Amino acid sequence: MAHRGIFTARQRAELFNLPTGEASLLQHYTLADDDIEHVRERRRPENQMGFALQLCALRYPGRLLGAGEIIPESVIKFIGAQLGMTGDAMLTYAARRQTRQEHLVALREIYGYRMFAGRRASRMKSWLDEQAEAAQSNEELARCFVEECRRRQIILPGPSVIERLCADALVAAERRIEARIAARLDSRMHARLDSLLRESTDGRTSWFVWLRQYEVGNNTADADRLLDRLEFLRAIDLPATALGGVPPHRITRLRR
Repeated sequence: MAHRGIFTARQRAELFNLPTGEASLLQHYTLADDDIEHVRERRRPENQMGFALQLCALRYPGRLLGAGEIIPESVIKFIGAQLGMTGDAMLTYAARRQTRQEHLVALREIYGYRMFAGRRASRMKSWLDEQAEAAQSNEELARCFVEECRRRQIILPGPSVIERLCADALVAAERRIEARIAARLDSRMHARLDSLLRESTDGRTSWFVWLRQYEVGNNTADADRLLDRLEFLRAIDLPATALGGVPPHRITRLRR
């Protein structure tokens, strides 16, 4: 079943677009002396520029440049100024797909970047599972995932892959929490809760539905109806320990 995207257009841009502001360019795209030495090992100016651009994109936002991707002018000027060349050097970069692949191989060997595959992908999925229970939103978990990939120098998979991984991790976390709560209830309490669904108040409405049929009123009768439900819930006598260790935001979601 397809997962609904968790990123808005703005959120995708913040996570995956190349930086364009002066402060961001200075922070992420300033090349060190050894970086420039590696760039100079490429013979043609267009390949030097392309190599430098791919290196910067791997550092931030942490992904590969797409074939035919339009590079912001501010990025080209900033990197070009460090290399002593103009943006015209980008016009013929990577006309051959093989060139891009060769640069990726070299960048991985020199800087230690790794693809999101095999054991690295499995470890990141396990990391996601550990983080999912504490995450308060899909977006928060996705941002943490992106930052962790950057920290580990793992090249980011596509946005849709990240969305699917995070959605799966959050669903699995919710099921683990529900199972943990259920395991803390004894057989008597299980039976008592099951009866809320099986038994009815009037032959038609289950006790569970009756509990949910309430409105905040403005007279004594309405208040009495609410108190009846409160008294009924207290009589169930659910142990407070059932929710021990469950993050507060998860409890809020369960209550909803």
